[in-house]
Amino acid sequence: MADHTEEPTSGGALLVPVGESVTLRNTVSYAMETAAEAGFETVHFVAPVAWHDISDVETEVREETEALLTRVSAWVDEDAPDDSPAAKTAIIGEDKYLFSPDDYADVLAVYARYHDIERIVVDPEFSPGGNVPLLRPMEVALAARGFEVTEAPMRRTVRRPRLTRAGGVLQFGLLFGVSFLFYQLLGGFAIVTGDGYDLLYELITGTLAAGIVAGALYTVTLSERVQVRILAVQLVRLVLFVPYLVYEIVKSNLVITYLVLHPNLPIDPRMTRVRSAVWGGPAVTTLANSITLTPGTLTVRTRGQYLYVHSLFEGARDGIAGGALERAVRFVFYGRQGATIPSPNERGDYEELQGPRAVTDDLEEGAE
Repeated sequence: MADHTEEPTSGGALLVPVGESVTLRNTVSYAMETAAEAGFETVHFVAPVAWHDISDVETEVREETEALLTRVSAWVDEDAPDDSPAAKTAIIGEDKYLFSPDDYADVLAVYARYHDIERIVVDPEFSPGGNVPLLRPMEVALAARGFEVTEAPMRRTVRRPRLTRAGGVLQFGLLFGVSFLFYQLLGGFAIVTGDGYDLLYELITGTLAAGIVAGALYTVTLSERVQVRILAVQLVRLVLFVPYLVYEIVKSNLVITYLVLHPNLPIDPRMTRVRSAVWGGPAVTTLANSITLTPGTLTVRTRGQYLYVHSLFEGARDGIAGGALERAVRFVFYGRQGATIPSPNERGDYEELQGPRAVTDDLEEGAE
């Protein structure tokens, strides 16, 4: 029976990341056969889990993951002869926010190095990001870290995820509505302020433009099917969020005005990096744009949940490190409970990339 011990093993080992898939059973058999042929003593079956609450893994997620590892152990017991390698199972990534292929590669690499593992076998249908195809870039990231990565050959046809999926009426309607409103915004909402001709023209051209955009992109734009109840609740929270964002914009405008009018122009521009506690395109985009709309801060780049923010003065950096906007965006997408989290500074997710503090850190690292 596979055990869950965490002590490093010797004599060679194989690492196999596991997740729900139609080819997992074959991957387990292939991994055990490969390890036996290579003379390895141990095969580590590990299940990376996505951490979405900035606390602990949800009970339901943990129970499902443990049930999956129990099935893997049972398959090993069914197939393995007496002289086969030992099998160990473990849940990894509980203390990380797994978002990008690099994040999954990082937690696998840490586990592999701790257990002196150099070879990794992956299930060709392993999908750590759910419907998002992360397997290929994760394999590249692991290979770049010096591991030998092998994809298990399957004895059955492998299903590759499609770029597009069946879209629904709600997806089309939502994208059509957003596109139509954006078109009217670009036109200065002449549909409201113009005469009868403007109204007819804007209606026809706006409908055509929104229809083309929605028809071409509604099957690939939204990562998940629209759920009316969740969307409605998020829209209500968004209405509550807008006045707060306006307040932050006005407050920052006053500070910027003071700095510009001050004789000494006391600005202190620096680049910072913050690992945000939001995930998914809409939430990350909302946070990044909210930071940019607030005078004194500009989101220069996003990479996964990392935001690279340029700030003009110390107060702006304090706001980013304090996570006020992050909590507000989490309230919009995840509810009141989602807003009660530590700040980026408290989590150790805030870093100044330029300025005296960054220079001091670099000198201290060099001295070590």
